[in-house]
Amino acid sequence: MIHSVTLDNSKCRGCTACIKRCPTEAIRVRNGKAIILSDHCIDCGECVRACPHHAKKVVCDAWDRLSDFDYTIALPAPTLYGQFRNLDDAGAILQGFTEIGFDEVYEVARAAEILSDHARRGIQQRAQKPDGSVNLPVISSACPACVRLVLQRFPKLIGNIDTHLAPSELAAIRARADAVRKTGLPPDRIGVFFITPCPAKMTAAHNPVSLPAPVIDGALSMTEAYLRLLPAMKRADAPPPVTAGLMGIGWAVSGGEGKALLGERYISVDGIPNVISVLEDIEDGKLTDIEFVEVGACTQGCLGGCLTVENPYVAKTRIRALQKYMPVSQNRYEPRQDESILFPGRLEPTSTWQLDTDMAAAMAKHNKIEELAARLPGLDCSSCGAPCCHALAEDVILGTAEEEDCIFRVRELLERGGEYLPPPFREAK
Repeated sequence: MIHSVTLDNSKCRGCTACIKRCPTEAIRVRNGKAIILSDHCIDCGECVRACPHHAKKVVCDAWDRLSDFDYTIALPAPTLYGQFRNLDDAGAILQGFTEIGFDEVYEVARAAEILSDHARRGIQQRAQKPDGSVNLPVISSACPACVRLVLQRFPKLIGNIDTHLAPSELAAIRARADAVRKTGLPPDRIGVFFITPCPAKMTAAHNPVSLPAPVIDGALSMTEAYLRLLPAMKRADAPPPVTAGLMGIGWAVSGGEGKALLGERYISVDGIPNVISVLEDIEDGKLTDIEFVEVGACTQGCLGGCLTVENPYVAKTRIRALQKYMPVSQNRYEPRQDESILFPGRLEPTSTWQLDTDMAAAMAKHNKIEELAARLPGLDCSSCGAPCCHALAEDVILGTAEEEDCIFRVRELLERGGEYLPPPFREAK
């Protein structure tokens, strides 16, 4: 799987709602239908939320994949705990997973506490450059959509990205290793499934940003998990204890990761437009007095993922209610043999805006794009099917659009007495 966000052409009406919300200009409307540019998409889910016709959808793994393995483990994201009303004991959710076909449950919140414990040992060391200087602030790597956003739009900030694995990845690695020791089964016969709140983490499960190969066998929709768990939880008579504390559960809420660091010089930003604004400030050197920036593409953090059920503000209240009687933390970082909780390699920028492989040709195209963009009205109305006038200029020079796709240019042409033929007749001519 390259992307989990897909388009249902039968439902697409060719409106521009999705174009205006996409943070990476990954959507065009051509011939009355939207097109998702695969090399630009970061699976943030903004188009899924914005589409009034439900033409954008998220593809998740099927539940019948559990039958492909001899032993299955569920990795519930802490976001799941905020989806149920009148939930006094999150252990009922854990028992519910065993009722619906899983052999074991490993809480992602547990891995989050391990990562937080390790991270407290020094943000300065995590941002250390080879020359001894430090990249501050450190940018959280927990949200794969935000990491991909940095790789694509803010390559200068790659050195600021936290080098810890995501909690779901560490949970998968540890859960599989523990199951191998417990069952004696080979690792490939143990299926590890993440219960995801968003399409970005769905994609990251199959196409991870920081790892050379996936460590999660599948990602299941939190919405479907919720529907399956509701009747199963009613049969939970002796729920097992939750293995994480309020710090791990708190990662579900915007600000939870930053609070778990027990520091003061951090900020938490949620919602992709706000994340872009803060990343621009970091790029401009305006936040050097901040040590850590927690970023989440969704409103209220993972609670606002488009695969969740509950309103994120209501879910936030439920998470706080659960945290009230929890210990602060139940997990600490203890090194394991042949295991790292850091990225095994370096992150590289994503070359999605390359105009040509030849530098001279690329510069020539760039100049033509700027010239054409200067002639366009600059209204960024998206009526042409591109997100802005500059994007239309790029499309025209790259041969995927026509200058006359701009309705204002057509009006000027007609006012001058010129001839205009709509797209279906151009080829015929």
